[in-house]
Amino acid sequence: MTAVLDIRQLSAGYQRSVVVRDINLVVQPGEVIALLGPNGAGKSTTLRAVSGLVRTFAGTLRLGDQDLSSATPTDRAARGIAHVPDDRGLFSGLTVAEHFRLGRRGDHLDADLAYSYFPALAGLSNRPAGVLSGGEQQMLALGRALARKPGLLLLDELSLGLAPVMVKRLLPVLRAFADATGCGVLLVEQHVQLALGVADRAYLMVHGEISGSYDAAALRHDRDLIRASYLGGGQWGLPHPPTSENPTEGVQ
Repeated sequence: MTAVLDIRQLSAGYQRSVVVRDINLVVQPGEVIALLGPNGAGKSTTLRAVSGLVRTFAGTLRLGDQDLSSATPTDRAARGIAHVPDDRGLFSGLTVAEHFRLGRRGDHLDADLAYSYFPALAGLSNRPAGVLSGGEQQMLALGRALARKPGLLLLDELSLGLAPVMVKRLLPVLRAFADATGCGVLLVEQHVQLALGVADRAYLMVHGEISGSYDAAALRHDRDLIRASYLGGGQWGLPHPPTSENPTEGVQ
């Protein structure tokens, strides 16, 4: 089976600064992959490298059988990559409906598909994005990505600024969409347990490098493994319980 996304020995960053190095990562059709790690580990930079928003210094990126080395961000979007950034990428003055009419020339966004996954959006179609709640804005950002019918969905911190109860409603949509369409999903998420609940596999990232790859179900039920791998073992101290400043808060 040809992978949706195949990253080999990738090094990328900003201007002349390498932020992530020697990344190897694969997303298969219909897989949800969680990319986890502490703040500053390079997770968002990895997503931006895939969508072409940061400089690639070395390595290869393949989308299916296509080499993305010389592809612009616009080319990558046209080839089926949808990227939902951590700021959601919305226009506060445009209505929900207008967001589904906004796209590249010749682009068609299937608003009905988005509404089927997020029925609440249909009743908000005439409201500007700027007056929506945080949860509604995230539904719109994610719904707009799904409406493009992507082959690869990149999602950066879906839970940012949201209550956990809203995150619990949104994450299963990713699982359902991947199962129904075969879209590959690469998810950066701070709520480790919630992300692992919908993911197939997880990559742990520390200091710009992949520190391990795990089956998501096994990792979810191994608290010590999360702490040892995710936090770098003794650097943070395994005996201490999670706190509000601990990236693995909520690990059961």
